[in-house]
Amino acid sequence: MRASGLNWQGLMEQLQQALPHCEVTDQSLAYFKYPKRTVSVNLPVRMDDGSIRVFRGYRTVHSTSRGPSMGGVRLRAGINAHECEVLAAIMTLKAAVADLPLGGAKGGVDVDPSGLSPHELEGLMRRYTSELVELIGHREDILAPDIGTDAQVMAWMLDTYNENTGQTSSGVVVGKPLALGGSYGSKDARGRSAALVAARVLRENGESIERARVAVYGFGDGGRKAAQTLAAAGALIVAVSDQDGAAYASGGLDLDALSAHREAHGTVRGFATDITADEVIELDVDVLMLAYDYGSVNAGNAHAVRARYVVETTNRAVLPEAERFLQGQNVTVIPDLIASIGGVVVNYLEWVQDASNFFWSEEEIESAIDVRVDAAVDAVLEFMRTRQTDMRTAAYALALNRLHNATVMRGLYP
Repeated sequence: MRASGLNWQGLMEQLQQALPHCEVTDQSLAYFKYPKRTVSVNLPVRMDDGSIRVFRGYRTVHSTSRGPSMGGVRLRAGINAHECEVLAAIMTLKAAVADLPLGGAKGGVDVDPSGLSPHELEGLMRRYTSELVELIGHREDILAPDIGTDAQVMAWMLDTYNENTGQTSSGVVVGKPLALGGSYGSKDARGRSAALVAARVLRENGESIERARVAVYGFGDGGRKAAQTLAAAGALIVAVSDQDGAAYASGGLDLDALSAHREAHGTVRGFATDITADEVIELDVDVLMLAYDYGSVNAGNAHAVRARYVVETTNRAVLPEAERFLQGQNVTVIPDLIASIGGVVVNYLEWVQDASNFFWSEEEIESAIDVRVDAAVDAVLEFMRTRQTDMRTAAYALALNRLHNATVMRGLYP
């Protein structure tokens, strides 16, 4: 399950398709084309054997025109500044589609976290936070979890920031444990929203999610929750995959038993019929949920996709060249800007709770997420109908219009 690359040119090509439907000017578009800043940092860490190893870290703030930036910190071998810039721009667009007072950011460290001990991982993330401490904050740039980072990592980063600044500021980090000011729904919001949006789009097309055959490529937090939510709505989850392989059952998988199997064995392999992760993408299903990483469907494998709906549960899961091919095959791609919007919404809600020091119940959080996701989907679908365009173009155009309005009102300083 290895993702292929993404690039700024591909993002710009898709934005160009949205421009005829936008009110943007050259000035506001220029703000979007160039990230506000990208920094790279060297991170020396003392390893368990006493040696010193230096890692490379990055942080991009793409835009602050609508509010402070917010975005994940990912740990992945091979990550670079360019990847952070593209993903930060996507976060800017996603926040605008959700109509949140936030801009986009993204950061990460070039490392395979599976090769680190817990002590080494803690040292690395504390060093990363210390190097950025003057550039982050609850009113400047808010850090969120991403691939390779979880609530424990966010707790270390929060503590490091507070120790460096002498503050007790919980809003600089989201995705924290509940005991440290985290929010209910943090792990589940992205997958839940992807499932609900998929069901909504099928309904709009006169179809039902009930008895629909679904394959889930990537059974992490997002993929697991998407599968559970769709199964509760009556869908048949026929296949799921992880980094070690995939499980398939034509009549549908028992997700509770599958989760117990994975907890016991560390993989979905050995449950039901074993297939490869690549074969999940090729299954003849109604809905393919992509919940692994960017580039899961690309020019090399798009021809093998037989699903009628492809859902980007994670950012940039379908690369532009693949999407062009899929559109020609009458495959509906539900883009990340809508499908995975629940993740940025719950991060925003956690940030708001931290700022007010008032926290909502799990039911209230789920309701608040659903309301904002529904509003975003309504806006995108209405734009599609009015302008007769595809869903990604509609989402991009809607986001660019909102960013343009903020840019024009702010003007140029100095």
